Amino acid sequence: MKRSTHVVRQAMALALAAGALVPAMNAAQAAEWPAKPVRILVGAPPGGTADILARLIARELQAPLGQSVIVDYKPGAGGTIAVQTMLSSPRDGYTFLLIQKGIAAEVPHAIKVSFDPFKDIVPIAQLTRYGLVLVGNPSLPAKNLAELVKYVKSKPGKIDYANFGVGTRGQTMGVQFNRLAGLDAGTVSYKGSPAALQDVMGGQVPLMFDGPATSMPLIKSGKLRAFAVASPKRMAALPNVPTFAESGYPDLQDVSWMGLWSASGVPPAVIARMRDATLKVTQSPALRPRLEEMGMEPGTPATTEELLKDAHESYERQGALLRSINFTPD
Repeated sequence: MKRSTHVVRQAMALALAAGALVPAMNAAQAAEWPAKPVRILVGAPPGGTADILARLIARELQAPLGQSVIVDYKPGAGGTIAVQTMLSSPRDGYTFLLIQKGIAAEVPHAIKVSFDPFKDIVPIAQLTRYGLVLVGNPSLPAKNLAELVKYVKSKPGKIDYANFGVGTRGQTMGVQFNRLAGLDAGTVSYKGSPAALQDVMGGQVPLMFDGPATSMPLIKSGKLRAFAVASPKRMAALPNVPTFAESGYPDLQDVSWMGLWSASGVPPAVIARMRDATLKVTQSPALRPRLEEMGMEPGTPATTEELLKDAHESYERQGALLRSINFTPD
């Protein structure tokens, strides 16, 4: 009995000592981190919003981190290939993921994922916020949203929206607009914005709800026409394009965000340092005008808990919308 008691006490002492070492180890890791280049995975093809933002953020992060920041593209399967790459990497704080909240709010409705989007991955910083913009081919006879509604109503079942992925907001925003405006427009899904925009410009599919970063250059060059934005207020880069609320559709408002995510299990002290560096970059006065040029605004300093709560609420809304149209995942 005495020997048994001694062994138990010894085990308890070792466990307590190990527990006490964890904060010290985290602090030591954070003090040394980053000791080598940091990698940011992008779960979308080059040319899209995530790509544009990743290159901008990576460049700005190098100064506060004192290390190179490498952008590594892992497109495909709605961003899940990039997630799996991050989850299979060491949990040492050298691999992060830049992707929109749709990886938790939208993708799990469209694709069977092998990870828990609310436990296995965690958003550590909100980078930007933005609403989608409804764009169309310039050859359309409609010059504003009211004329567009009238035009689409005159061709029931013959007009389609392009969207940047099955089950995404690009698809469900079209569903919402159909209901609110009494339209009968279909949808055509693509693998990312660049491919969809090519067909909108080519006239194969005349309309699209798209992220402003990819549409903005095409709108300004006259290759696309912007009808309305789904943000709460007009975009600084498109001051003459009204919001849907201004145009009589107050319920068609949906702001998304792009975030920097980590795998769970990365030392908290390292996460805290990466979050601080990221917020310093995104909140800097120098970055704001560059984001506004792309139709976005800097993200808020929301906590991980707040970002997860927002993503989960969006997940529930997206699921309800998709169920209402009897959506069947691939």
